Amino acid sequence: LKLKKMSDLYAKYSEKPWSETFQLVRRCMVREPQVSSVNAMVSRLEMIAKQRGLGSHQSPTETACYLTADLFYLEVLLLPGGGVEDVKVAQHGEAPESNVSLLQLLRMKKFEEFSVKLDDLASLYNVPGDSDTKIKVYMSLQHLQKDLLKISNLPRHLIESDVQVDMVLNGRIGSIMSCREGHPMSIQYYTSPSDILMEMFRPGESSRGQAAMVVVGASGTTHRLQMESLIPTPPQVDSVGLPVFRPLSETSSELLPAFFLLKLQPPLPTLNSFIHKMSQITDVTPETDLQGEPLFQLIKQDGLEEKNCKTSGDGKDTLPDAELHNYVFGDAEWKCDSWKGAIIHTVPFTHPAHVPALLELLRHQSVINVLLASCISSHEHQPGIASDLNCEILPESDCSFSVAFSLLDSDSLAVLMISVVDCRQVHCRLLMAGLVDHSLDNYASRVLTRCLSIPITIRAIRKRMASMRSPACLISEPASVLTVESPSTIHHAVDSIPATIPTALLSPEPMEEDGLPSPPGHYVMSVAAAPVVDINTDAVANPSPVPLWMSIHTGWPAASQQS
Repeated sequence: LKLKKMSDLYAKYSEKPWSETFQLVRRCMVREPQVSSVNAMVSRLEMIAKQRGLGSHQSPTETACYLTADLFYLEVLLLPGGGVEDVKVAQHGEAPESNVSLLQLLRMKKFEEFSVKLDDLASLYNVPGDSDTKIKVYMSLQHLQKDLLKISNLPRHLIESDVQVDMVLNGRIGSIMSCREGHPMSIQYYTSPSDILMEMFRPGESSRGQAAMVVVGASGTTHRLQMESLIPTPPQVDSVGLPVFRPLSETSSELLPAFFLLKLQPPLPTLNSFIHKMSQITDVTPETDLQGEPLFQLIKQDGLEEKNCKTSGDGKDTLPDAELHNYVFGDAEWKCDSWKGAIIHTVPFTHPAHVPALLELLRHQSVINVLLASCISSHEHQPGIASDLNCEILPESDCSFSVAFSLLDSDSLAVLMISVVDCRQVHCRLLMAGLVDHSLDNYASRVLTRCLSIPITIRAIRKRMASMRSPACLISEPASVLTVESPSTIHHAVDSIPATIPTALLSPEPMEEDGLPSPPGHYVMSVAAAPVVDINTDAVANPSPVPLWMSIHTGWPAASQQS
């Protein structure tokens, strides 16, 4: 019988052109459900609620449909004909608030996306137990969020000239976005120099950097969680500027089968040693595979998709006279235990005092990742293009690695030792035969700290060394600085720069020779070679809207050059 039905179908469509078949398939795939009455809309909502384990009922007046859970409910206000007037989310003990994103999804009849959003909302309260337990966990989360806001509002010294950037990079709790429209509290804790640059000149292509949602998660064991604020009013501050917390007592806390979570967005490739430090802070170990892979491999896997979205794949994102760098990661050396890690999605904790310390570790790891990612790419190698500089990156001790390279117009080799002390300190030491110059170490450290790009730093060092060997060049041909009066005048530079790192034109291509595949961890980077780079690493005396690292003289405007 089945064979006869198949033969009938073949016979029916055998004489029809493929174009008609394609159109039929396309119509079947994109056909939107027909919702033309209140009853039809209610039926769709009830079906979604059942799929997501929620309750549902219609109001006596039939003008609203409610989707209910233990800790929240949705109120969908209906219009005649099946339209939607408003969607409100009411969390436990709070008044309903309109939710624009959910409203738009229902108005556009995007029921699948609406269902996914609803599941995300329900997952915020994914805690086992009865209704009373879930309510207690939710109340504890609310007290935590209030304490995090108190910590964030404590006075502190401004480090960066941009207030928002300073809050993200140096704030005790980063930049907090409070709960709204049913979304949990979110913390932006890190942004790279390239993110800041793109935010200024290409807002549509900017990245929000690293963020974390503050939510709760189920635990196989009970943890003592706060049931009231642990920060007295007014707060007392310790020697490092953090508040003095009240102790967790039986009256101010309860044992609950849950913990708080920093849900990282995006997930972060993290060294095993950092994961161990997190567990020492919180007494709770993040769920991850501690066998680990080499960190640079994790960064490559995690970041190439995003980087490819930001850069074109034709290998043409270069300026005239581009300088190609070839970076090689030795597989065997990077497999050492101290440089193995895992991609972490969530970081569990149980006390507000844990958050500042955890964010410092996450920022520290982010800096390491940005540095290594500046040498990683995925572009296909273009035949006939040879690299101008070959570099080898090797791991050293914890949080330290080296870059070996040749000097400009010389057969001499140099090694740049890089140590990432913390999220604000990157120390460099330049090793060359017959030369010890600590001023070069300081110069390299300041350059790398401000741009967090190894290709830019290597290029700057080679230019500086070439100038030191030829003093006459400093008089007759001073290093040129590209002055930019306004963002509109940087067309020739900005329009060719991929959104990866500032002032570096990275069109990375895996190396191939004689048609053979590239070895793992072998990358070619394109770095602009004109104009000649000189980097002003002196501190800016007066704060300005432009971050300190943007005083690098590589074609971007310093404060005095802006119109």
